[in-house]
Amino acid sequence: MDKDEIHLRRLPAAAPWGPHGDSEFHGVDFLPDDLSEAPDETGMRVNKKYSCLPAEEKGIHIINIRAIEDIGYDQHESTLLNSLSKNPDADCKYGLYFRDGKRKVDYILVYHYKKSSSGRALARRTHHNDTSARSTKQDHPLPGKSVQLEMGESEPPADSHEDDKRFRREEYEGNLVEAGLELEHDEDTKIHGVGFVKIHAPWNVLCREAEFLKLKMPTKKMYQINQTHGLLKKINSVIQKITEPIQPKVAEHKPQTVKRLSYPFSREKQHLFDLSDRDSFFDSKTRSTIVYEILKRTTCTKAKYSMGITSLLANGVYSAAYPLHDGDYEGENVEPNDRKLLCEEWASYGVFYKYQPIDLVRKYFGEKIGLYFAWLGVYTQMLIPASIVGIIVFLYGCATVDENIPSMEMCDQRNNITMCPLCDRTCSYWKMSSACATARASHLFDNPATVFFSVFMALWAATFMEHWKRKQMRLNYRWDLTGFEEEEEAVKDHPRAEYEAKVLEKSLRKEHKHKEHRYFPEEAANKWRQRTDKEKLTWKDRFPAYLTNFVGIIFMVGLTFAIVFGVIIYRISTAAALAISSTPSGRSSVRVTVTATAVIINLVVIIILDEVYGCIARWLTQIEVPKTDKNFEERLIFKAFLLKFVNAYTPIFYVAFFKGRFVGRPGDYVYIFHSFRMEECAPGGCLMELCIQLSIIMLGKQLIQNNLFEIGIPKMKKFIRYMKLKRRRSLDHEEHVKKKQRYEVDYNLEPFAGLTPEYMEMIIQFGFVTLFVASFPLAPLFALLNNIIEIRLDAKKFVTELRRPVAVRAKDIGIWYNILRGIGKLAVIINAFVISFTSDFIPRLVYLYMYSENGTMHGFVNHTLSSFNVSDFQAGTAPNDPMDLGYEVQICRYKDYREPPWSENKYDISKDFWAVLAARLAFVIVFQNLVMFMSDFVDWIIPDIPKDISQQIHKEKVLMVEVFMREEQGKLQMLETWKDKDKKKGENCNNHSPRLSRSHSGSLSSCHSYPLDV
Repeated sequence: MDKDEIHLRRLPAAAPWGPHGDSEFHGVDFLPDDLSEAPDETGMRVNKKYSCLPAEEKGIHIINIRAIEDIGYDQHESTLLNSLSKNPDADCKYGLYFRDGKRKVDYILVYHYKKSSSGRALARRTHHNDTSARSTKQDHPLPGKSVQLEMGESEPPADSHEDDKRFRREEYEGNLVEAGLELEHDEDTKIHGVGFVKIHAPWNVLCREAEFLKLKMPTKKMYQINQTHGLLKKINSVIQKITEPIQPKVAEHKPQTVKRLSYPFSREKQHLFDLSDRDSFFDSKTRSTIVYEILKRTTCTKAKYSMGITSLLANGVYSAAYPLHDGDYEGENVEPNDRKLLCEEWASYGVFYKYQPIDLVRKYFGEKIGLYFAWLGVYTQMLIPASIVGIIVFLYGCATVDENIPSMEMCDQRNNITMCPLCDRTCSYWKMSSACATARASHLFDNPATVFFSVFMALWAATFMEHWKRKQMRLNYRWDLTGFEEEEEAVKDHPRAEYEAKVLEKSLRKEHKHKEHRYFPEEAANKWRQRTDKEKLTWKDRFPAYLTNFVGIIFMVGLTFAIVFGVIIYRISTAAALAISSTPSGRSSVRVTVTATAVIINLVVIIILDEVYGCIARWLTQIEVPKTDKNFEERLIFKAFLLKFVNAYTPIFYVAFFKGRFVGRPGDYVYIFHSFRMEECAPGGCLMELCIQLSIIMLGKQLIQNNLFEIGIPKMKKFIRYMKLKRRRSLDHEEHVKKKQRYEVDYNLEPFAGLTPEYMEMIIQFGFVTLFVASFPLAPLFALLNNIIEIRLDAKKFVTELRRPVAVRAKDIGIWYNILRGIGKLAVIINAFVISFTSDFIPRLVYLYMYSENGTMHGFVNHTLSSFNVSDFQAGTAPNDPMDLGYEVQICRYKDYREPPWSENKYDISKDFWAVLAARLAFVIVFQNLVMFMSDFVDWIIPDIPKDISQQIHKEKVLMVEVFMREEQGKLQMLETWKDKDKKKGENCNNHSPRLSRSHSGSLSSCHSYPLDV
């Protein structure tokens, strides 16, 4: 064959193109030279599966065709240019199926190509099912693309980089076809310069991979699920009737009385499974998972090193890879599909009061995402009782604020307590009654009920974890995830592309160092592959990355502390400035103003640093080069959580445990940079400031970062991507008229970036709810309100804004569960310290039982204040205007337990301080151990696996054994039947041929070898 000629073969009669008959011409085969001379079997196989140029294409370039009569096909030219009367895109449901309208698209690969506008009339929809023979020679491009290169003589040659990408794609796609997948190309799209490879997994490939992945599939055997009896049954029926309005209207959510027995799929035992409808036996989620496993396993080796799909995506050979959504979710004539149902019954704010259709979410997105939303639903439900108790505690504080004796004493102007200045020189003396509003507000959160609430929340956290474990087991049973560990280990072993590249780089360095012999290209490739398999990264290879990680994390934590320190300086300097310029009425609100503005600055810094730390954590994890995706995810989660935890909670920790602790005393204050005096707590304590800090950061973070960012940023990215594609798009009228294919629409969606950001924001919120709940009892309420919106917001994002993620099997939420348990334990300790050191709960108890004369709280405020003689001020620190209150001050008061100026050891720490400190430490020890014991008791008393689920799992095992026993008995009976038939045949042979032993033996053996129809 000449170079300028293309060999044409007609499609066999047994393999018509698409849904049309043999009388129409639907495609021309373009075969390389080596395939035309291949054996007949190969030729037939390739001939059946290669085709291009569909009949609907109007423009065809002139092709030098050799001897068309030789192949026995001589039809009129109008047959070649025949255009279909009906819309071909409607036949394939606008991209959900191949062009034949029968084979479903299970996965999409996207690539960019360079092409001049002169070749736009050329057909670009290409269908090929087998490129294994073509992939052996890289000088033959893909079928269909060869025409483009040969016809487009006026087209400038592509650069070597583009050619390299194309060759890699051709080899990789050829290997995919060898693995059994069927491919179809589409470059005739509305997105200029972007090509799509549609992938379909046929039945035999699905069966093979399902067996390899040990996917549990439903068998024909059905069994009755154990139902409750007696009183429990009546209670359950009443609960179902009450909750019926809030149940989603999906079939998967209805309570089931029977369940199919599941078993890992096996091709040898196909008779066990319900294969009545092969099209729906493997759902779209399972099909895409199987194809993705093949994509990960398949490599192209003609490049310098072996490249899988992750490497090809990282190197730009393909620009995207994703499964398709089931169809449109809005519109008038949209066919019913799971995506539309999810949008109506789940991803809508109008159904916020309903339960989530978790089974449908799992069916569409897979177990990992299903478990995330199930966990989020359980967490949100558990926030309801916590919110109710928090509201009751807050209302108790409101109801008793007028009966609180300490705050009444502080507000009583008759006490005439003069306080020492809050800053040097510029600040003057002030009346304690001016802090009346702060003292009354502090009682709302600093009352005996908050201690009870702290104990309640510690037990709530333990109950929540146990409840989730039980819910998780129920889901594992329903989703057939019991005994999943073996499959999980098999999935873990896929090395990441970056790890393989690093190992290869290491092996090449060794080869260069030892100056090994030269090999032929194929031998060298084999040698490299063998060495890559044997080599692995050691701690010495990763030591620079580990050192960078350590230094980077220390630097980031130090940066967070430095920013908090800067905000402290701002608070001190602003308080001094406002004290100078404010009017007497405004000076009372200086503390609140400074606190509020400082918290807003902290909030802005936290939001900015959160994004920065997320990127830094990913970069630090990437340079470590973890081997598997699971290792990468766990290390990324650890680093991101550590940095974001420090970022979010450092300002709160400062107010709770450090503010006002290292102030000193009048006449001997502690200074920063010899000029800024450390700030003090208000007379009512720092708990009110802690409450303000916690509430503003928590609410601001939820509103701005979680909601506005999640809504605004994806919308903005989608708009920018749309504008870029609009700029690239050709002005052809045809492109604007025709409807977009499903894969084109999905390509414009945002790629799925994993569940780590979703979990992270909920874990940080869980910390706000539990760690400092003693200072802010309304935290669970605000978390509940946020989560009601968050569930529907995330659902809308997954259904409408993101490309469909690859379904991943998982039986639990992984490392997040351990983080939650850690936060729950830490919350007990932190709340113990908040109650004992930050609030005035312990000093009040000590005063009530040790110092009170009449058994009441009268005199408590005076007991907590020490006296200072103004003549003992250091030079240059006394107030510039000592007569600001209208009288001369001799003694001022400050909050501390110190000896008075008329004592022998004036200004030394008094015995009262040590008594209060001992009580505080004793409370921490007792509270911590008591609550920990109660939490562990809750863990112990609630079983991890519900009793009915353990019974059902046991029942499944027994039933499966019975099924196999019956099968074995059937086989034994069949063998017995065969033996009886063989005996009878042998006897007949003996009766009919007694003469010659030789002929007898021959006939007997022939009788025994008689085929039986089973």
